[in-house]
Amino acid sequence: MCIFCDIISGKIPSSKVYEDDDVLAILDVSQVTFGHTLVMPKKHVADILEADEETVVKCAKVISKLSKQIVHNTGAAGCNVLNNCGEVAGQTVHHLHFHIIPRYSESDAVCFQFNESEKQNLAKVLEKVKG
Repeated sequence: MCIFCDIISGKIPSSKVYEDDDVLAILDVSQVTFGHTLVMPKKHVADILEADEETVVKCAKVISKLSKQIVHNTGAAGCNVLNNCGEVAGQTVHHLHFHIIPRYSESDAVCFQFNESEKQNLAKVLEKVKG
């Protein structure tokens, strides 16, 4: 059984931020920053690649609502919304979930680094991406 399914079923306690019939949002126990929240569908699906559109849309609506609520109520200056899909991308729990990470300053505990890669032929990239 998956740890998030155990949280959803109530076997493992959590700090619920939001819940409806389809989506649960809880405080992340690691709290990278104050208010760090996880949003997940109640239906088990491993990641966004396996999720149906309806499940993703339901999560997106909750993410939109909670991002605004969390930033406003915590006094954060902004937030990151993050989904890790696959182990190579840092996914450690294989149940679709999204992180809402409030940001208070550029020197808080969150660090994303995008390094410049070699120049790409965008026409070729577009052709490959579109299939």
